[in-house]
Amino acid sequence: MDLLEAIDTRFSCRSFSAKPVDADVVRTLIEGAARAASGGNLQPWRIYALTGQPLAELKRRVAAAIGDNDPRESASTEYAIYPKELWGPYKSRREEHGVQLYAALGIPREDKAGRLIQYKRNFEFFGAPVGLFIAIDRRFGPGQWADLGSYLHTLMYLARARGLDTCPQQSWGRVHGIVRDFVQMPPEQMLYCGVALGYSDPSQAVNHIRSPRAPVDEFCAFFGFDDMQNDGKTVSASTQNR
Repeated sequence: MDLLEAIDTRFSCRSFSAKPVDADVVRTLIEGAARAASGGNLQPWRIYALTGQPLAELKRRVAAAIGDNDPRESASTEYAIYPKELWGPYKSRREEHGVQLYAALGIPREDKAGRLIQYKRNFEFFGAPVGLFIAIDRRFGPGQWADLGSYLHTLMYLARARGLDTCPQQSWGRVHGIVRDFVQMPPEQMLYCGVALGYSDPSQAVNHIRSPRAPVDEFCAFFGFDDMQNDGKTVSASTQNR
């Protein structure tokens, strides 16, 4: 699978098969993603990888701590996942994605109990055999957070190129204390997100939705790319010398 195909076919998998992921593959992905761009070569990412009994025990502890509560109301992250008040077009994009997701799951909007059950599946890594936690030193700023995002996406694209699927999950930030204690994360580190890693279950409709993306002219302003005539064909100035 080439890079463009890996990018185009990556999605947030919300139902994994029980098929295990080879330990050497997991190590190769984590190591390979470290080639991501990093300002000043600081490499600010810190990764914790779990599978097997340790992963099962962590999930058990989290489930026991949450109980019947809704973590979205009873627990908070160490950073704001979204602005307190979203605005257009971002607000509508998020709402439309929610409609698309729960429709694929067959959970009506009024079914609050069903939605809560689905949300809690985040803390099971959606059944993935491997769970990763991505952390960063809390003393770092926006530049290093950008590097962290670069690492995360490189990791997901490398996984997809190997035929694996992923789901980045900021929801794990709501139980950061439990995760911190379990993996012995030092106090200067902040949990950014979890990442479910494994093979998707193709029988589940939720794994076949494609969240829409805005057309390029909606988010990019082009300057100096006027079309040019070349051998009777119209070509873009950005590609004529490739």
